[in-house]
Amino acid sequence: MERGNQTSIFEFLLWGLSEWPEQQHILFLLFLWMYMVTVAGNLLIVLAIGTDTHLHTPMYFFLASLSCADILFTSTTVPKALVNIQTQSRSISYAGCLAQLYFFLTFGDMDIFLLATMAYDRHVAICHPLHYTMVMSLQRCILMVTVCWTLTSLVAMTHTFLIFQLSFCSRKIVPDFFCDLGPLMKVSCSDTQVNELVLIFLGGAVILIPFMLILVSYIFIVSAILRVPSDQGRHKAFSTCGSHLAVVALFFGTVIRAYLCPSSSSSNSVEEDTAAAVLYTVVTPLLNPFIYSLRNKDMKRALVRLLRGKASFSWGQA
Repeated sequence: MERGNQTSIFEFLLWGLSEWPEQQHILFLLFLWMYMVTVAGNLLIVLAIGTDTHLHTPMYFFLASLSCADILFTSTTVPKALVNIQTQSRSISYAGCLAQLYFFLTFGDMDIFLLATMAYDRHVAICHPLHYTMVMSLQRCILMVTVCWTLTSLVAMTHTFLIFQLSFCSRKIVPDFFCDLGPLMKVSCSDTQVNELVLIFLGGAVILIPFMLILVSYIFIVSAILRVPSDQGRHKAFSTCGSHLAVVALFFGTVIRAYLCPSSSSSNSVEEDTAAAVLYTVVTPLLNPFIYSLRNKDMKRALVRLLRGKASFSWGQA
C-alpha cells in the first residue's frame, strides 16, 4: 500500500497481550490494577519530593524526573491496550501507531538516561563527597535532565521518521500489544535494512553506553563501600545499591532482549517478546516507587506528611 493512502485509511491490528479469549478479562483487571498503582505510586513520589524541602537535593530531583518519565512511559502503551481488551478491538490507526512509537521511544530512552544519571549522582556522592555540592549543583542537574530529554526526542524522531518511510501491507497484525520498532519492521512490505542498521548502532548506543556507565559507577561505589569501617554502614549501603541494581538488571535485561537480540516470527517467540515487553514497560515502572521509596526513611517520612495533609509544594536549592 502506498504511504499517501496509509496516513488516511490504513490501520494496524495489534496482537495484544494474549490470543486466548478466556484470559482477556483477567488480563484487563491485572493491567488496570498495575497501571493505577504505577501512576499513583510515581505521582506520590513526585508530590512528596516537591512538598518536602529536605528532599530538594540532586538525588531526589532525578528520582522525581524518573517518576514523571515512568508515568508517561506506561501511559503511552497500557491505556490503549486496556481499551482494546475492553472493546474487543485490536485496531490502531497508522497515525496513532506512529505517535505511540515516538512517545514510547522518547519516554523509554528517558528512563535509560535517567537511570544512568542517578548512578552517576550516587557515584559522586559516595566516592567524591567533598566535591558533591559543587559538581551536582541545581543548575547542572537541570542541564543534565534537559540534555536527556533533548537526546531522547532526537533519537525517537529518527526512528519514527525511518518507520514512516516504510510501506505496510493492509490489515497486518503487529506482533505486540503496542507499536514498537521490531514488530513494525517485521510487518513491513519494504526493505528494512536501513532501519535495522540504525536500530543496531543508534539503539545499541542508547542502551549499552548508559548500561556500561551504570556498571562502572556501581563498581566504584562498591569499592568505596568496602572501605567503610562500620559493618552496619556497609550493610545499609549494599542493601540500597542491591535493590537499585535489581531494577537496572530487570529493565536493561529485557530491553536488550527486545532490541538487540533477534527473534523469529513464531507464536512462541511472539509470546516471549510480549512477556519481555511487559517487564520493561509495566513491571519496572511499577516497582520503581517501592524500590526507591519504601527502603528510604526520608521518602517514607515525606509520604506520611503528604498523606496527612501537612505538606505544601515548593522547590528550593538542590
